[in-house]
Order: sequence, then C-alpha cells, then structure tokens
Amino acid sequence: MSEASAPHAADRRELTAAQRNAVAELLRVSPVADELGRRFVRAGHELHLVGGSVRDALLGRLGDDLDFCTDAHPDETLRIIKGWAESIWETGREFGTIGAQRDGLRLEITTFRAESYDQVSRNPVVVYGTSLDEDLKRRDFTINAMAVSLPDHRFTDPHGGLDDISAKVIRTPSTPGESFGDDPLRMLRAARFAAQLRFAVHPDVHLAMTEMAADLDRITAERIRDEFTKLLCGADPITGLRLLVDTGLAERFLPELTGLKLEIDEHAQHKDVYEHTLTVVENAISYEEEGCDFILRMAALLHDVGKPATKAVGSDGRVSFHHHEVVGARLTKARMKAMRYPKEVTAKVTALVALHLRFYGYGRGEWTDSAVRRYVADAGDLLPRLHKLTRSDCTTRNRRKAAQLAADYDALEDRIARIAAEEDLARVRPDLDGNAIMELLGVPPGPVVGRAWKHLKEQRLEHGPLDRDAAEAELLRWARAEGLIT
Repeated sequence: MSEASAPHAADRRELTAAQRNAVAELLRVSPVADELGRRFVRAGHELHLVGGSVRDALLGRLGDDLDFCTDAHPDETLRIIKGWAESIWETGREFGTIGAQRDGLRLEITTFRAESYDQVSRNPVVVYGTSLDEDLKRRDFTINAMAVSLPDHRFTDPHGGLDDISAKVIRTPSTPGESFGDDPLRMLRAARFAAQLRFAVHPDVHLAMTEMAADLDRITAERIRDEFTKLLCGADPITGLRLLVDTGLAERFLPELTGLKLEIDEHAQHKDVYEHTLTVVENAISYEEEGCDFILRMAALLHDVGKPATKAVGSDGRVSFHHHEVVGARLTKARMKAMRYPKEVTAKVTALVALHLRFYGYGRGEWTDSAVRRYVADAGDLLPRLHKLTRSDCTTRNRRKAAQLAADYDALEDRIARIAAEEDLARVRPDLDGNAIMELLGVPPGPVVGRAWKHLKEQRLEHGPLDRDAAEAELLRWARAEGLIT
C-alpha cells in the first residue's frame, strides 16, 4: 500500500483491521481478478480493481459485483475478454463500460474516464481519460477513489480514502463545490452513503450540499429516484433522510417530507409529525423479515403527508387532521408518479397510506365481522404489510396506551385468523361466479353481470358465505328489484 497516506497512530489498529478485511475479501476474488489482470497486461494495458469494490473490500463486505478500470478502450476490452468470459454484455458501452461474467462474479470494466459537464445538461458527457490518477480524481468521494492494481495488488490512494474509511467520514477528492458542480446527483449520493455505511458527512460537504441544493433540479427524476431508493433501503435511512431535510435537498424532489416538520401530531404531543414519521420508519424496519421492504418503508415515510393540508385547531385548542389518510394517499400517488416509480409500486404504497388509519376505532368494539371482512378484502395481498405499518404507527410514550393499542391489534389479527379459517378470507368472492349468474338470469356477458357480481360480493362481505340455494335466491331477489326479471 505504498501510495496510501500514512495512518495516524490512533487509527493504526483500525486501519490494520480494514487491511485484514481487504486481504480476506481480495483473496476470495483474486483467482478471477488476477487472471483478468494478467490478460490485460499481456495485451499491453493496465487493469485496476477500483471504486466501491475497494471500499467494500476494506469494510469486509465485498460482494460478487466487481468494478475495474483500464486504459483499454471498449473495443480493446472486448478483444481481451472474448473467449475467456462466460458471457458479455455491452449495455454500458456508451459510457465506456463492458460487462462480463466469470465463475459466478459479475465484472464491469470501464475505460479511464474524465467526465465533463456543461453545467446545464442533465447527464454526464463521457470523455476517456489517460491515467489512473485522473480517473480517481473525478470520482465522487475519497472512499470510492482507491484502486488495487492487478495482478500485482499495488494499492493506490491519492486522496486519503483509507483514512476516511477509518474515520467513517464522507469527503470529496476535489472541493465539494467542484465535485457537485460537475454532477449534482453526488449530493444525494452523499446522503445515500451516509445511510448505507453509517458514515458522517464532512462539514465542508454538508455546507456545499446546503448551498447547492437547487442544482439538483438539473438531474432527471429517474436518477434521483434510483439514488433515493438506495438511501431508503440503507442500513440507517434515518441519517440519510435527516441530511436531505437539513440541507434542503428534500425540498427539491420530496417537499412533503420537509413539510412534516411544521405540524404537531395529535397522538403524541411531545413530537412533531416529522419526528413521528422517522420513528415510524425505524419501527417498520424492525418488522422486516428479510432484506429491505421498500414498499413498507416508503409507506411508513409517507403515511402522514396529508397532515399539513388537513390540520385544524378546535375551540379547545386540540389539533386534528381529519381524513389526512385520504389526502395523503392522493399526495403519495402524485409524488411517486413525479419520481417515476412503477405504477404497481406506487399503487401499493398509496393503498397502504390510504388504509393505515382504518384500524383505529377497533378497540371500541364497533367492528362487526363484516367490518373485518372488508378490512381484509380492501388490503388484499398488502395485509401483512398493513399489519406492520399499523403497529409501526404507534409511537406514543404512554406505556398504558401503547400496550392497549398493541393488545387491540393482537385481538384484530386473532379475529382475522378465526374468520379466515371459517370463510377463506384470502379470497373473498361472490358465492356465484359469472357463468352461474349468466345462466340463472339468462343474460349475456356485459354490465349486468358485473353489477350482479358486485352485489353478491357485498352480500358476502356483509353476511359471510351463503350456500348455493341462498346465493341463488339473493341473486333473483336483486334482479327483480332491479327490474331485470319478473
């Protein structure tokens, strides 16, 4: 590691641990990486493991996706790896990247870059660089500006990335203003890395993020969406979300989050809706069973975005937010559409926001079996997430109230299980299907069948399953009332 900056004495033990992590990780992938490096050297080119791969190796978390840089241009890279790689893809060719797979590892090999921006365009203009140092300098953060040359394993760290990993700090190789001026998305990426790695943002970086937040408007919605999704799925999204709000970045693409700071939550007067929301996100994460559930996390983040628009203060001074779930669902749909999330993902998050208050009132004993059926039917396959979101929404410090809400929801889940065992609640459908309706009424496919089906479903929800004779009698009764038969 001859080119790394010398570690401070106080950091030496931690850096040694980081280096041990790197050695262990690199030994795992070195048979493929070193073999690839030798192929490039024989062809008269350089090859370096670089960026996030080196960072993750130092952190002991290197995966199966490896990033390399080289002085070879894409056509030359293709010649070097053809016949060696098990598969090759060229989807990133316009950015100088050739992809390959070998022994279960996904490899991305990119020509040295010296990206340039005109300060107006919304995407980078790719210009090939000529050296490793030039390539590392144009990278976003020092922790991503390190390289391991192959096959000799020479370590290059011209900007002190190893020290910053030890200090758990996010800095830029050039000045933050220059870096963010080149690509404003890097400001959002700083918050994302803070969330993923639990690192702190350097004060100079924080200041530049605040002063240059408006520059994020130059970036496409799709690029912002992808970075934000990674942030929300990070190990510590709360840190990332706070950075977005504190620097003003959230105001550029998710202003509803910043707006929550202005309101008071009537369920917990000791904290505003913003703090309540962050707590709900943390609670939701604790209910995840395997990996990030983005739909659940996003619903937790947006569940109360309708409160600012519905705030009312009564004559007794109490704050209320009547129907904020309805307004919130509408705002959620509009915001996720603007961020270019897929329709299916948007629909699921919107539905959870709309349903998150439905449970309140159950503890007063007002719910009939019909209400339980409708709760399950409206949630559909989102019911497990709705259970988690509703439980996450309880953030009161009043232990008695919290215990009562938990007991009430336990009772609701038990009741759902009981009725489901009796009636197959997972598939609440009319007791007669479309064919039976057409046969009994003597009508062809069309609107009448749909209306009849809907009526029978309402009866199913209200009264539970009907046997065949009772269902047919109800259908005929409805048809007579509608004037369809005499």
